[in-house]
Parts: sequence; C-alpha cells; structure tokens
Amino acid sequence: MHNLGLNKLWKPAKFGCEVIDPAGWSAEHISERNDWIYKFSQSDIGELKNAIRTYDKPGLNLLSLNRSSFHMPNLEQRLAEIRDEILFGRGFAVFRGFPVEEVGKVGSAIAFWAIGQFLGDGVLSQNKHGHVLGHVTDLGESRQNHSQRGPYSREEIPFHVDCCDIVGLLCLQTPLRGGESSLVSSVTVHNEMLRCWPELTEILFQPFFRDRRDEIPSGMKPWYQLAVFHIYEGYFSASVEPTYIGSAHRFDEVPDMTAQQKEALEIVQNLSKELRFDTGFKKGDMQFCNNHVIFHTRLAYEDHSEAGFKRHLLRLWLKNLDGRPLPPDFYKRHGEIGKIDRPGGILADGTIINAPI
Repeated sequence: MHNLGLNKLWKPAKFGCEVIDPAGWSAEHISERNDWIYKFSQSDIGELKNAIRTYDKPGLNLLSLNRSSFHMPNLEQRLAEIRDEILFGRGFAVFRGFPVEEVGKVGSAIAFWAIGQFLGDGVLSQNKHGHVLGHVTDLGESRQNHSQRGPYSREEIPFHVDCCDIVGLLCLQTPLRGGESSLVSSVTVHNEMLRCWPELTEILFQPFFRDRRDEIPSGMKPWYQLAVFHIYEGYFSASVEPTYIGSAHRFDEVPDMTAQQKEALEIVQNLSKELRFDTGFKKGDMQFCNNHVIFHTRLAYEDHSEAGFKRHLLRLWLKNLDGRPLPPDFYKRHGEIGKIDRPGGILADGTIINAPI
C-alpha cells in the first residue's frame, strides 16, 4: 500500500473527519481533464491482436489463459501505470477505441480478458452460476424479483458497487437510446454528507442488513451485514447496494430499516446523482472502476429489436491482493477470514467456475 501512502493528496482517514484521498474528485475537476481516458494506439491494437491471435479459435477455455499467456511489452507497462491509478489514484479509467467489430466477439472477449489479467490478480465469480466472464444484457429480469438482478434487465440501476476490487466493462453494443453510465467518487459523497448531515453519516458507518438474492454460499445465511462507509487502518472504503439492502427485510429475522437508515441511503443516492460524472460509455470502450472508492450506475434504456444489435457488455470482477486494506466484515461475507486471500465474488452450493464467451 506504499503507493497511496506516498501520494501527497492522501492522509490517514479518521472517523468524523474529511477524507483526504486522490479518489476524492469532483465531476468538474474530471471534466476539465482527459487523463482518465486511455486511447488505444495502433501499436497497442497491434500488440493485442498478436497476443490473442493464437487463442482466437473455437473451443477456447478462457480459464486456461493468465497474465503469462499474453506478451504485450509496451502495453503491459502502460497497464501497470493504469492499475496504480485505479487502485491508488482517481479510482477509474476508460480505455477508448478498441475495434470490437473488426476483432469480433470472441477476439474482443480474449483481449478484454488479457487486459483484466494485468489490472487484477485473478477473476471472481459474478453469480451462482460461476460466470467469471459476465454478459450484461437484457434477459427480461427485474430487480423487483428477489432472485434476479439489475444487470440482466433494462431497468435503471441505482448507484452501487460490485462484489470485487475492480469491476471492468467492455461495451460490445449500445442500446437504441438510454443506458448512460455514470460514476461518482464515494470519497466525495462521504465528505459532502459529513459536511451537511454528520449524524446521518455516522449511521452509514454502522452495519446494514443485505440480501444475498438467493445466491447463498454453503453453510451461510441468506443475508449478511455490512456498513456503507468504512475506515480501516487509515484507509476509507465504501460499499452501497440499494437493491440488496432494500430487500433484506423479507427475512423474518431481519428487522426493518430505521427511518434514519432510510434517510441516509436516500441522501447517498441523491448526492451521487448530483455529483456524478458521465463517462460517455460507448462501443469499443472499456471501463474499470475501483469499487471501494467509486459508486456506479446505469440509466434505464430502450433496446434494438434485432437480436444481434441489443445492448451487450462484457464484465470482469477482479481481485487485487495489493488493494486498500478492508475491515473484517468484508471477509466475513465470504467465510472464514484466515482462509480468504481477498474478499469478493459470489459462490453458492454447486457453483462451478466457468467463462462463457
């Protein structure tokens, strides 16, 4: 964690104080810059094509490919710098200009996987089916169904985080209209809440019950507890999941939220909308976010009628062994602390890890 500690914009976080962290940016500040965008050069594209050419064939098992499978000497160095920026800097990066139509769906998936290998230290299961390469597209699901989730619907998804250190998305196809992507610094949300609603900010440091949405690890309860804001070993992190928090009370042993808890969560969403930064996520873009300092959202959308043109994103959940320290409750969500190298992912009884292309 030396990278973050040596940053002049970082100071050890303390409860009840403004968090000073390079991930504490404003939309105005980001919109004045373009260093959050990495535009693939022709040389980068050439390296990626050469690196994936051997593997772009029928029957490929992505799980057989790791960091050492890809030789991209120039791009690798740049990816190491971007990884540091995601983990220890502003908390996100957008790669722009990948030729998805030219490379094709399989080639694009391999290239996305390759980049993920350098930004993370392993991939995590995104659902009880064990998918480590996710497909975010409308499958007719709804967040109103306690066994279903937002990524497989056309509904608006509130500001939230995913169950990993870094979440990556590759846009293969945009919708007919809508579906815009927005990010917000959870550091900035915390600081604004602390300034205007200190008592409610304190509530967010206390555990909230969360629904596992019927994706239950062996031997564990269908719900768990985790606060929204955390300070641990001097590092701030945040985790908000309105869908999972909102439905946890369906279990008899889980009490309803208090009026203060509901108000605090509502303010988090309102502030996130007010402070958001719209990335302009489009076809060929890859977006990677540090879930511990970034909340993200997606608006509702109207899709194309033709099957081959429907909105389609690929998704990776990455773990980072050198990520910011996380408190024990993050680990308890998944099992015994000493047996988990880094918390994240979703496993249930019978889950088999696989990477469907």
